[in-house]
Amino acid sequence: MASGSTRDLAELGELSRRYGLDDASLPQLAALWDRLSEDDRAPTAVRGRREVLNRHIADSLAGLELPPVREAARIADIGSGAGVPGVVLAAALPATVWTVESQQSKCAYIAALVAAAKITNVRVICSRAEEWAAGHESHDLVVARALAAQPVVLEYAAPLLAVGGHLVEWRGRRDTEEEARAAVAGARLGLSRQEVRAVTPFAGAEGRHLHVFVKSAATPPEFPRRAGLAARRPLGG
Repeated sequence: MASGSTRDLAELGELSRRYGLDDASLPQLAALWDRLSEDDRAPTAVRGRREVLNRHIADSLAGLELPPVREAARIADIGSGAGVPGVVLAAALPATVWTVESQQSKCAYIAALVAAAKITNVRVICSRAEEWAAGHESHDLVVARALAAQPVVLEYAAPLLAVGGHLVEWRGRRDTEEEARAAVAGARLGLSRQEVRAVTPFAGAEGRHLHVFVKSAATPPEFPRRAGLAARRPLGG
């Protein structure tokens, strides 16, 4: 690790104990922390070791507070960007994680990131979520963070989930109007809200929530719609 590694390892150890992680995950989390902190090509606006630890590593691991995340075997991270939260969860869990990202440069970055961290349970999918037909109805968990308006995220996620699977979405402060539109969208897609959990992934974090939806019915065959329609004409008004 970079300078200050003793302190860094101690902080990662605290996160590991908080979530009951196996010690084997620590070197991989440390490698992710180093790479995301020090690589100027990282496709993220978060910079600095402290910010990366808080806003990428700890924030992603907050999902482990939820049983659907801990118990998942097949996870799709849609709009993965720099690989967050999917790659971080892959370092912490035995699940197979598919990172779904449409931009070639970001896909290449994720592939290099997991290689550098020696994470073997990640599969990089360079595709729009709406166009990844091979992923339909094959995941027990979809995760997304800072991707799009909630009704849009629901439309991206629903076709990828098996019935009984969950969507967990990382969001900031709650927006009652957007949540109401998402409820309407979810009813059309076979998704229903199960929980909204307030989380404090790091000291001083405010207004962070994990939105949990369960796929209680099959998604109608007209979904996903043509690429781009979910964002241009979102369900729920």
